[in-house]
Amino acid sequence: MERQIRRLAIGFLVLFGALAVNLNYIQVVAADRIATNNANKRLLIQEYDVDRGDIVAADHRTVIADSVPTGGDLKYLRTYPEDPDLALGHLTGYYSFIFGRTELEQSYNNYLSGRAEELFPQRLIDQILGRDERGAGLVLTIDPQLQEIAADGLGGQEGAVAAIDPQTGEVLALVSNPTFDPNPLASHDPEEVRQTYRQLRPRQPDSPLVSRATDTFFPPGSSFKVVTAAAALENGLGPDFSLPNPPSLDLPQTTEDLDNFGGGQCSGGSQIDLASALQQSCNVYFAQLGLEIGADALVDQSEAFGFNQDIPFDIPFVESAIPEVAAFELDLPAVAQSAIGQRDVRTNVLHMSLIAGSIGNDGVMMVPRLVSEVRDPRGRILRSFGPEEYGRAMEPENAATLTEMMVSVVEGGTGTAAQIPGVRVAGKTGTAQTAEGEAPHAWFIAFAPADDPEVAVAVVVLNGGDLGNEATGGALSAPIARAVMEAALRG
Repeated sequence: MERQIRRLAIGFLVLFGALAVNLNYIQVVAADRIATNNANKRLLIQEYDVDRGDIVAADHRTVIADSVPTGGDLKYLRTYPEDPDLALGHLTGYYSFIFGRTELEQSYNNYLSGRAEELFPQRLIDQILGRDERGAGLVLTIDPQLQEIAADGLGGQEGAVAAIDPQTGEVLALVSNPTFDPNPLASHDPEEVRQTYRQLRPRQPDSPLVSRATDTFFPPGSSFKVVTAAAALENGLGPDFSLPNPPSLDLPQTTEDLDNFGGGQCSGGSQIDLASALQQSCNVYFAQLGLEIGADALVDQSEAFGFNQDIPFDIPFVESAIPEVAAFELDLPAVAQSAIGQRDVRTNVLHMSLIAGSIGNDGVMMVPRLVSEVRDPRGRILRSFGPEEYGRAMEPENAATLTEMMVSVVEGGTGTAAQIPGVRVAGKTGTAQTAEGEAPHAWFIAFAPADDPEVAVAVVVLNGGDLGNEATGGALSAPIARAVMEAALRG
């Protein structure tokens, strides 16, 4: 009997010990994670007692998100005043008492909701004075004019545009189409919120909630040839490095051929050099070049540009991918096809703007930034974010050589539609094959002025846009990039 009582006592002690450990874990170790979890509806509802901080554009005047008093149980309503067609919803995200927070509303929630440590004195003053607590505001790097021009350039076509300052990493415009209006999701009417959410098909890959600029990736096609060219330059091959110039390449280990775009031979005779091949976007040359430099050099250079890595950003940013070297070892066709941006190479439009910008920035890639400042409710700067280097992708002399090669693409190659009078523009077109039977994705990347760039741009129009199977990066995407660059250079 005593043994049974002792066992029961030990059992209760173990249970009480486990309960104490669990309580301490919840209250101490996991407290912050639970507090910031989107599923914590109680905390989210408490946040509606706070005058949530504004989100404004780089001009400090254009209000992208703010809070207005309601007089109801949920004291403040989150609103997004700007035109939904500007595609700002993919940047701010939404703030919903049913579906939680996304994008900047989530990543900067501690500041916007007034819970950050730096705001404790302000919270204390608000409590003493008996007024509603106020959150900190965000100042973005987004230029409203460039955002509008980029959105207008895409029009109704599915795709994305990214424009950055290549010397600082500031994101000047970031547009994705289709877009969505976050206002109905922020409504205090549960039925309106749920109905809107269902209409946006959140679990489908083609949902408007999925940003084509940052949340997903696509084959870059020939725009990736700047990476292959960089790998060649970094491994000692110059712009005059020549290879045979047949109209098609018999892929090793297969019975398949790889053709140039349009099926013809690139101009230049039986041999063609690197500079001319980039100017004409010659598939056969770059496939041979990939085999010449090998998988190691191609993967190393891609990773120097940030592939297969987590590039820090203020909102979720999907990782670009190229297969590891081991995957290429017994698959030479994959090396050739990857060298022209096909096969298993995947990237997104923001990343391609960073790659273009790093070439123009003497080979240095900058960390992209969407938020420049956090300001307290009185407008004082709590935090500011300056330029930060991500890493050196190329040696300066090789970046300068590649820049001149990209200038020739715009001045006399496949990218002439990006020419700006009086400005030297460096660019590269891309027409990426997609699923069988579907029109290609049309890419264009560029920076200007070529000698001292102030803006770098990447554009992708998915599945041929308005031109369908006739689409090319030079015809469809280059004019959009030109319009954005012109506006940026005008200031």
